Amino acid sequence: MTGYGESSHQGETLVVAVELRSVNNRYLKVSLRAPESYQVLEPDFEKVVRKLVRRGTIQVSLRLQHIKAAREQVLSIEVLKGYLNQMAKVGEELKLPQEARNLLMGNVLQLPGIVPESQIGTKNLEEDWVQIEKTLSLALGKLQVMRLTEGANMAAELLSLRNRIVDQLAAVKVLIPMVIETYRDKLLERVKKLLEGTDAVIQPSDLIREVTVFAERSDIAEEVTRLDCHLEQFGKVLDQEEGAGRKLEFLTQEMVRETNTMGSKAADVKITQHVMEIKGDLERIRELIQNVE
Repeated sequence: MTGYGESSHQGETLVVAVELRSVNNRYLKVSLRAPESYQVLEPDFEKVVRKLVRRGTIQVSLRLQHIKAAREQVLSIEVLKGYLNQMAKVGEELKLPQEARNLLMGNVLQLPGIVPESQIGTKNLEEDWVQIEKTLSLALGKLQVMRLTEGANMAAELLSLRNRIVDQLAAVKVLIPMVIETYRDKLLERVKKLLEGTDAVIQPSDLIREVTVFAERSDIAEEVTRLDCHLEQFGKVLDQEEGAGRKLEFLTQEMVRETNTMGSKAADVKITQHVMEIKGDLERIRELIQNVE
């Protein structure tokens, strides 16, 4: 399921900002974007995420800012001189007013290389992780709110599709006994026409045998009963608070199997039409449950 969550926290020495985005995926995949020295924390991020999320691709963005006193900052003097010389040269070539030149000079400390990368990193990763984990948990909470809302909407749609299939199956149940009667009447009428003007007589036993063979070949009563049971179980699983995804996936596979068998055995156009409608709804269910946890 899709969702978004973000949170930030400022401590005495560190400002932490975490942003989470989730997109649909059959399995769980956690991807971390963070400063290089914090990439080693990716397994820790995944461990925290797995406590709440079972499926989906979770993109985690970590931004950090270390707060240091001015006396603790060690600037790269040579790099700073290089930037200042280049800015002065550009200012002269472009004939910039002094105000614009001062503005350029004022932003020089934000340029890469002024503060060595070693200072941007962390000396105590474990202490930083304490703040990062708290911020991550808050962002996950917001992410889950969005995912739960989407999950409720998805459950409502799944239930609607399930109920549509129940209605289609009810129509099939009504038609089943009529199929044999219709076939018998058509067969009798066809044979009578063929025997018109002849002395041949229709033997009831022959008619009964032919109708029996047809009934056995086109009997879908078992498939209808099993599909009915699967639909009932599907509704019960939807009411569960968590862990429904795998069960729904299995039940859907079984329903598809029974419906395919019904389609191959059905000997009535109307039943076939209902079966096609059921297949369409099952396909939509199959797509949706790929993202249900």
